[in-house]
Amino acid sequence: MASPPAPAALLLLLLVSSFLISLLVVPSQSRSQPAGDAFTSILISQNGLDFVKDLLVTKAIASAVPLRLPDIEKSQKIPFVGNVEMVLSDITIYEIGVSSSHLRPGDSGVALVASGTTCNLSMNWFYSYKNTWLVPVEVSDKGGASVQVEGMEVGLTVGLENQEGTLKLSLMNSGCHVQDISIKLDGGAAWLYQGMVDAFGAQIASAVENAITKKLKEGISKLDSLLQSLPKEVHVDHNASLNVTFVNDPQLSSSSIGFEINGLFMGRQNEILPNLYYHRNQHLSVLCRDPAKMLGITLDEAVFNSASSLYYDAKFMHWTVDKVPDQSLLNTAEWRFLIPQLYKKYPNDDMDLNISLSSPPEIRISENNIDATVYADLIIDVLEAGEVIPVACISLVMRGSGSVKILQNNLAGSVKLNDFAMSLKWSNIGNLRIYLIQDADIVCSASTITVCSDVSYAEAGNLKNLSMRFL
Repeated sequence: MASPPAPAALLLLLLVSSFLISLLVVPSQSRSQPAGDAFTSILISQNGLDFVKDLLVTKAIASAVPLRLPDIEKSQKIPFVGNVEMVLSDITIYEIGVSSSHLRPGDSGVALVASGTTCNLSMNWFYSYKNTWLVPVEVSDKGGASVQVEGMEVGLTVGLENQEGTLKLSLMNSGCHVQDISIKLDGGAAWLYQGMVDAFGAQIASAVENAITKKLKEGISKLDSLLQSLPKEVHVDHNASLNVTFVNDPQLSSSSIGFEINGLFMGRQNEILPNLYYHRNQHLSVLCRDPAKMLGITLDEAVFNSASSLYYDAKFMHWTVDKVPDQSLLNTAEWRFLIPQLYKKYPNDDMDLNISLSSPPEIRISENNIDATVYADLIIDVLEAGEVIPVACISLVMRGSGSVKILQNNLAGSVKLNDFAMSLKWSNIGNLRIYLIQDADIVCSASTITVCSDVSYAEAGNLKNLSMRFL
C-alpha cells in the first residue's frame, strides 16, 4: 500500500493531534450553573472516619496542653492538727493520653467518644494552720505535687447541616467524667497526703472535667469557623473557578458520611450555561469496588461537559498551524498533486491551517470508558501579498475514548481515536481530490509518528455530501 502524500499525512496528523489536545487541555474560562444541583458526591467510609477521628484527637490533644486550671482554696479539719487552710496553685494539665476512641455517625449527629483517657497534672501546694498546744504559732509549708487522672471518659455529639452552601458544625452535647485520681506530693507532713486527697480530690476531678468540656466547646467552635471560612469556589485561573458549594444536608449512615457539592466549572463573570450541559444523574451514588477505601468521589459527566463548554467558549479550541518541522509542507507547491487546482490558482504561495471546534466536545461516561465526540472545522488559508485568503473548509467529526487511573499520587490515563469522518463544507477552488488519502493508520515509534491511510470516496453533485471516513 502506498503511503499518502506528505501534505495529506501532515493534515491528518494535525487533525488527530487537535482531537487529543481538545480532550487534555485544561479550560481557562467557564460559566456558572444552577446552584441547587449536585454533580459531585463525596463519601467518607468508616475507615475514612477513623482516620479523621485520629487526626482530630491528635490535633485536639496538641492544642489542649498545657491547660491551666483555676486555683483551689479550701479549709480542712485535720485530726490532731486542727483547721488547715490549703491552697493549690499553678494547676496545669501537661499530658493527655487516649487509649481508645471511636466515631459513629447516626440520625441525631456524629458522636465521638474517647475511653480510658488519662491526664497528668502538676501543681503547687501551700498550707497553714495555728498550733495552739502551748503558744499560738502559725505553721506553714509549701511544695509541689503531681496528679494522675485515670479512667476518664470524654464524649461529644455534633450536628452537621448545610447552611447556604457551607457546612455548619454545631455542638449538640458534650461531657467528661473522671473515674479515679491519685496525688503524689513532693515533701510535706505525713498527714498532708490524706488531707489533700480528702480536701481536693473531688474538686480537682471537677476542675479537670470542666476544663476539658470547655476546651471541647472551644475546639468545635474553631472547627465550625474553619468550615464556614472554606471558599464556595476554587479559582482555576483569572477566568475560571470550580463551584464547590455544598448542596443538601450531609447524609449520615451508621458507617459513613456523604456530601454533595455542585462540582461544575464556572466563569468569573457568572455566565449561564444552557441546560443541555446538565443532564444530571438523579442517582449520583458513590460506588467503590473496595469498601475498605477511606474516600470515594463520584463525578457526573456534566462536570466534564461544563469544562468542555468553558474551554470552547474561552476560544482556546482554536489553533493556527503556520510552523512545522518541514516548512515546505505549508506551501501550495507541496500540495500540487493532492489539490492541483490550489496550486494552479495560487502557485508557490505559503499557507496556514486554521483548526477550530464548531461546538463544545461532547463527553459521555459509560461503564468502562469515557467517550468524547469532537466537531471541528479545518480552514485552508493561502497567504498572498500579505493577505490571508480562505480557500476551503473541511468539517471534521472525531470520536474517541479514554480511561483514567490513579498512578501513585497522580491522575493518569489514555486516549484513543475510534472514528474520524470528514466532509467538505465549502470550497473556492473546486472539488478536492481527497480520495488520494487511504485508510488511516497511526503508528507510533520512538520519537516519531507515522500516518498511513485509506479512504472511501463517493462523487456527489453537492460538495457538502463529499465525505470520507477513517476506520
